[in-house]
Amino acid sequence: MKSTTQRLLALDILRGITIAGMVLVNNPGSWGNSYAPLQHASWNGLTPTDLVFPFFMFIMGISTYISLKKYDFAWSGATAWKIIKRTVVIFAIGLGIAWFSRLFRTWNSLSDEEISFWSRLGQSVWTFDQLRILGVMPRLALCYCATALIAISLKHKYIPWLILGLLVTYMGILLFGNGFEYNETNILSIVDRAVLGVKHMYIDNGIEPEGILSTIPAIAHVLIGFCCGKLLLEVKDINEKIQRLFLIGTILTFSGFLLSYGCPINKKIWSPTFAITTCGLASSFLALLIWIIDVKEKKAWCRFFESFGINPLFMYVTGALFSILFGNIRFGEGNISIQGFIYGKALQPLFGDNLGSLIYSLIIVSLVWSIGYILYKKKIYIKI
Repeated sequence: MKSTTQRLLALDILRGITIAGMVLVNNPGSWGNSYAPLQHASWNGLTPTDLVFPFFMFIMGISTYISLKKYDFAWSGATAWKIIKRTVVIFAIGLGIAWFSRLFRTWNSLSDEEISFWSRLGQSVWTFDQLRILGVMPRLALCYCATALIAISLKHKYIPWLILGLLVTYMGILLFGNGFEYNETNILSIVDRAVLGVKHMYIDNGIEPEGILSTIPAIAHVLIGFCCGKLLLEVKDINEKIQRLFLIGTILTFSGFLLSYGCPINKKIWSPTFAITTCGLASSFLALLIWIIDVKEKKAWCRFFESFGINPLFMYVTGALFSILFGNIRFGEGNISIQGFIYGKALQPLFGDNLGSLIYSLIIVSLVWSIGYILYKKKIYIKI
């Protein structure tokens, strides 16, 4: 569909930077040969890669405020239905990506089995008993749904207190549930294994990174973005917008780092300090972008990221599909994947392990951008 709605450019650019970053870090030529900044922290700590997903969730909070403001945050059957429908669509897309990936992996794992084509296809298609239920898209869906319903149900002056309550409650769960241990004794792992089942989880040393309990601080995370959206749109003066965002960003960032001495910054469990710190950094970065783009009017560099920012979820899904297809479609005598051929046969011999892996990631980003740029030029917004 085409749209002529005026958009907040700096927000689109920040959104585009995060989506391009997500595609970049999710598509290395070799997982074992990524540069350190393009890898997640092994447990406690923070790397640039750990920022892209929480930045997007912070932006989603701002976007939720902007979209619901059109309806005066009034509760109605139509508004609630719109929220639920969008939640279901995003969650279903996440499940679809997980199923598509599982289909290819099962097909390839059965390559040496002496079974018929149709039996192999049937086993590859029917993998619902091993389907990962939660993940990036399902987390976005659940957090959007909770934030949007809270926004039309609760007076906004109480939302900061709700955020504090969610983070304090989750901190209590972590403290009394062995929540900072990187193993199956962690309360997060226990709950996920009991409710979801091991076969429906992506397990990292016993931990599901987008698990059930860690959705609590993730909701608080999006609500922080929602509150920042409110502060951003309440004023028209551009300098005051920047000052508010920088102030919020500074307070949250320093608070997060100070509290990290008692509550480590940890993405895998989405610790309260991880939510606070990354929201602070996102707020400061958005303020910087508004200053560059709207005050200094330096916009020429924006076009690349704007192509990602105007259709963010579509671009993320496109990147995920490229990752699945290139990583699983095999050919030739060596039964090599497209990814294996491009990286192992072309890039690695020329550029080495790490640089070759980075160049492969940039190729995928460029492919996704080329699709997004066509939509950008045609002013087509694909709403998910």
